[in-house]
Amino acid sequence: MSEASHPQHESRNDGSHYQPSLLVVLIILALFVAATFAMLKSTNVSTQGVATSSSTTTSSPSSTVATVVTKSKVRVQVANGTGTTGLARTYTQQLQTLGWDTLPEMNGPKVAATIIYYNPDSLKAAQELASEIKVSNSAIKPLDGLSPVAGASGDDVIIILGPDVAIKG
Repeated sequence: MSEASHPQHESRNDGSHYQPSLLVVLIILALFVAATFAMLKSTNVSTQGVATSSSTTTSSPSSTVATVVTKSKVRVQVANGTGTTGLARTYTQQLQTLGWDTLPEMNGPKVAATIIYYNPDSLKAAQELASEIKVSNSAIKPLDGLSPVAGASGDDVIIILGPDVAIKG
């Protein structure tokens, strides 16, 4: 063998070949997983508190009772009861942006004015929705087994938009 070749007992230094021990790798991995979990948990808590709930306070002479409507838990169906194209889509998107659990918009029966139907336990949600779309509380009606639009039997609140909101829209 020639002396120009490298002896076997010497190593070549072509770059770094540092390899951390298995313990160091496991510690880094554990820290990464813990940080990711903490970040996701804090993101979920802050998101839920901001957009998904609002409260309505009613007072009586003797006490104050707060009723909280969790918007993301209320199934809302918006139907267009006018000839105005895209009206239900506009209101569905608006309510979705406000945190409501909206279903795909649809066409409904023609109505003279907006009607908001509600299933039992959804009166407060219906009142809040009426306020958000700027409709009088006189438009709120109990569903009482009616089926104003197809496939909406499991919905909490059904809004059939009338020409009164088409003008405001």
